[in-house]
Amino acid sequence: MSRPTLLMLALVAAACASGPPTPVALDLGHDVCASCRMVISSPTTAAELLAPGEEPLLFDDLGCLQTSLRAGPPPAGTVIVVADHLTGDWIAVEDAVLTEVPGLQTPMGSGLIAHRTSGDRDRDPDARGGHPYDRSMLLAGGRP
Repeated sequence: MSRPTLLMLALVAAACASGPPTPVALDLGHDVCASCRMVISSPTTAAELLAPGEEPLLFDDLGCLQTSLRAGPPPAGTVIVVADHLTGDWIAVEDAVLTEVPGLQTPMGSGLIAHRTSGDRDRDPDARGGHPYDRSMLLAGGRP
């Protein structure tokens, strides 16, 4: 085989072995929510849906992620991350502690926020008065 062909094969093999998709850094004030089309302005209420081989879908509010999921389940191998409300760090949705806080100002008014631990939630003044939100409700698009 020629050297360019070997190089191309090596690059393809590396791309296929790269593992699950990873979150992208948000470009606040420029990136647009895949659901409501608003500019993403807060790093602490955002979410990402990362399907293998596809562009990431970015959301400005966990309610927008929920709306998107209402249309149907994401492709196999999809990774969903949500922003920690205290730090803005990405958390895999299956590891997040979700809280619904009535009246909390989130970009689209869902009042849904996420934390890495219940202790983090308890330390967050914005989470006061909230109640646990079932992850399965978020992932099912809000349908029981």
